Formats: sequence, structure tokens, C-alpha cells
Amino acid sequence: MKLKQLTLLSLISLLFFFWNCSTPEKKQAQKPNILFIMSDDHAYQAISAYGFGLNETPNIDRIAEEGAIFTRACVTNSICAPSRAVMLTGKHSFVNGKVDNVQPFDWNQDNFPKLLQANGYQTAMIGKIHIDGLPLGFDYSMVLPGQGQYYNPDFLINGERKRLEGYVTEIITDSALDWLKNKRDASQPFCMLYHQKAPHRNWLPAPKYVNLYDDKTFDLPESFFDDYEGRGTAAKEQEMEVNRHMMWGHDFKLIVDPNGDSTGFMNDLNRMNEEQRANWMAAYENENQEFLTNMPEGVELAKWKYNRYIKDYLSCIKSVDDGVGELLDYLDQSGLAENTIVVYTSDQGFYLGEHGWFDKRFMYEESFRTPLLVRYPKEIKAGTEINKLVQNLDFAPTFLDYAGINIPEDMQGLSFRELVGGKTSEWRDAVYYTYYEYPSVHMVKRHYGIATERYKLIHFYYDIDEWEMYDLESDPNEMRNVYDDPNYAEVRKELHERLDEMRSSYGDSDENDQKYLKAYLDHREKARQRAANNK
Repeated sequence: MKLKQLTLLSLISLLFFFWNCSTPEKKQAQKPNILFIMSDDHAYQAISAYGFGLNETPNIDRIAEEGAIFTRACVTNSICAPSRAVMLTGKHSFVNGKVDNVQPFDWNQDNFPKLLQANGYQTAMIGKIHIDGLPLGFDYSMVLPGQGQYYNPDFLINGERKRLEGYVTEIITDSALDWLKNKRDASQPFCMLYHQKAPHRNWLPAPKYVNLYDDKTFDLPESFFDDYEGRGTAAKEQEMEVNRHMMWGHDFKLIVDPNGDSTGFMNDLNRMNEEQRANWMAAYENENQEFLTNMPEGVELAKWKYNRYIKDYLSCIKSVDDGVGELLDYLDQSGLAENTIVVYTSDQGFYLGEHGWFDKRFMYEESFRTPLLVRYPKEIKAGTEINKLVQNLDFAPTFLDYAGINIPEDMQGLSFRELVGGKTSEWRDAVYYTYYEYPSVHMVKRHYGIATERYKLIHFYYDIDEWEMYDLESDPNEMRNVYDDPNYAEVRKELHERLDEMRSSYGDSDENDQKYLKAYLDHREKARQRAANNK
């Protein structure tokens, strides 16, 4: 009997030993996969889950229905490359060095894919990153050089340039699926950055969607003819109005403008193959000729311009939504959905005619806010809504937290894992914002500021020195600057104190502003000299 007991105890001990030895591998295998989907300039107003009624995005909406939707997600710097640098590093622009689209980015600094890679993850970057240099931190990269092209785009595949035939959104989706199905090591957890070019300007829809909204006329937004009287100099002197600043060729797809001059849009058409070009001409040229023959004026001309813009923009989004659906379907069919964190976001918000504008850059809501939807069945309850001020600064620490990796002390963002998982309601009470790219395209002045759940304080500087303050509760469209309103004197004082605290805690200062201003102006002068020497 004793021998049998001893044998049984020995067997139990042996099994415990082997189970204990295998536990790290088991835990490693259970680390969540990460599918990080980012589009370019996708306004939250153009995702149907946000309820604006402009268009339908059923596949993107699935992420919210099966996970969480963030209603106050925002960015630290509303412009493409700086936003992506913040996303990678978890650090503000003035810390990671990528303050605008012209300053270089140092790929040698830490980023969250590098840290995942060093801790057993297989990583891939497929699509648009808009940051020069070979992406570091990725086992596989297939990225568009610069802005990329919609039709027959070039890609840098692990640094080697190659042109691919087809439509860019579909190519990026197909390539992402190919990596997931055929190129990754299934024994490792993965992190894939699946980043679309669309719907970035100049909004060329896919061949199958060039007629998508032919039977629809969109109404002008309520604030389309805003006179900016309630705002300061910056809002009045921008150059991003649909009705005044969009281009006949680049934006409205005319081969010749109303004066009969060539617009340069032939460059886009010449990139298309014969079939693509024929399809495009059939979709656009009859309407273009009708417009040139019977050109409207005044409000009717503004309506035509807005509709040409918004239809092309939303048609590009249709392809993005299709691609999201294909990736979600693959995760479901392959059994990966339960253990994969899926994030959908944009590099910033975008104006869809509000205040008469397109583009982004301002700290005003439409460009400051960005869509954010997250699904992770293991931790996030379906139908969750988060109304806290989450920023793109928070992606890096959040992904590291989910992966069980220590978050570096120099990362400035916060992990929102417990927030979205329903384990805490504690969160920051304010966020900090900077914008540097001026004087430049669209002429949005340099500014910085903070936003709380109710208020926003903004300082425009360099060639002006103006403060603006908005009460988002009484004025959600930010039509009236209340900075000098005596009824808000106490709030203004508190916001200034909070702004000073945040600038100090993040390591920003007027000296930083001057340093990056000098770097930007030096870059512009060198570019001017190069252009003069090449003449």
C-alpha cells in the first residue's frame, strides 16, 4: 500500500513538474494578437456607429457592436506624420522629434513594435506610415513611399521599391491577408499595423465605386457658410475652405478648369491603365462637361463643389470598410478572433464641410477628435461606450500592457486597458495639444492648448498672440470664443493653471516652440535655395 502511495505521489510530482515547466510557453502562446487598423483622415462623422447619418460603415461598426466605441478620443497633433510618430512612440511630438511633416524621424528610438518584437511577437507594417526611412521594429514591412498613390501604387517591400497593379486600398487589404495566412509564424503572437492610405486627399474612389453616390445629393453642413466672427485671426486666415481653396483638378477631378486651362489631373489619369482610365472617364467626364457648359454660381456652385468632394471622400471609405470586413471575417474563420485585439482609428479627424472647411490641423473638435473602436472579446464587453479623453499617445502603452510588457517610464501616454475593460473609471481630466506646421499649406497658425471634458483653451502664436476658449457644453460647434467673457474669468484662470502644469509635466515650453520654429524655417529656406539652384 505504501509503495502504491509513493508511486502515486511520485507521478503527481512528475506531472506537476512538467506542467510547471510548460507554463511559460503556455502563457506565451496566450498573449493576445494585435490588429491595429489605421486609416488616413477618416472623420468620425463618416463612421455610421457615431450616428451622423452621412454613410454606412457596417464592418467598422462591427468593432463597436462587439467591443467598445470611444466618443472623446483625440490626438496630440492633428497632422499625418507627427500623429503616427506619437502612435509609435507613446511620446508627444516635441519629445519624439517629429513635430511636423518635414522634420526627420529617428527610427532608432524605441517604439512599441520594437518592444513587442523583443518579447516574442512577430510584427508587420502594411500600408501607409508616411514617415521616411526603413521602418524599424517590424519583421515585415510593405509601405507606401510618402503619401502613396491610389492607382497602381509603388510600395517599399522591406525597403525594395516595387509597383503593384490595382487599387491601393484593395492591395493593402490583400497583402495584409496574405501575411496573416501565409507569411507569419503561427506559433508566435502577432502585431500587424494594417494602415490604409484612404481617405486621404485627393480621394480617388476604386473602379467599382466611382458611381457609388450618383443618385444622392448631400446637403451642405449647417455651418458651411461660417463667417468666423466668433473666432480669432487663425480661423479667418486659414486656407482650407471647400468653396475657395480646393483645386479644379486635384480635388474636383476636372481635366481643364472653367477658363480652359489644363489642371494637371492628367497626371493621375496617366497613372491608370487603359481599363481603369476608361472606367474613370465614363464615370466623371459627362458630368464634368455638363458642369463646364452650365456652370452654376453662388450657393449652387458651393453645393456642386461640396458634393464632388464628399462623394469622392465617402466612396474611398467604402473600400476601407470592405477591407475591415475581410480582415474581421478572416479572424472569425481562422479561430483567431477571441484572442485578437482589433483597433480601428484614424491618424486624426477631418472637416467634412463644417465651417466650410476640409483638412484638419486645428485643435477645434472635428480635427482634434478621431474615431476609435476596440474589440477584444476576452476583456471588453460588447456595446461598451467610453466618454473619457483618450489620446493617440495612449496606444503604445496600451498595447504593451495587453502583451504583459513593462511600459517604459519615458512613455507619456497611459494604458486604457482597465478603462475599456470596465475595471476602473479613473482617468485623466485634461489632454494637451500642439501644432507646428506654419507657414505652410492651408496656413493654419501654430498653436497649443488643453481640453477638459467641458472646456478648451488654445494659444495661437508666432505671427499673432491670441487666446481662444470654448465651452463645449453650451457651444459644441465652437462658434463663440469666450476667452474675454467675464462670466468665464474663473474658468479661464483655472485652465491657464492647468495648461502650465501640463506643459511642465510633459516637458514642453516656449523654448521648444522656438527651437522647432527655427528648424522649420531653416528647412524651408534650404528647400527654397535648392529650388533656385535647380532652375
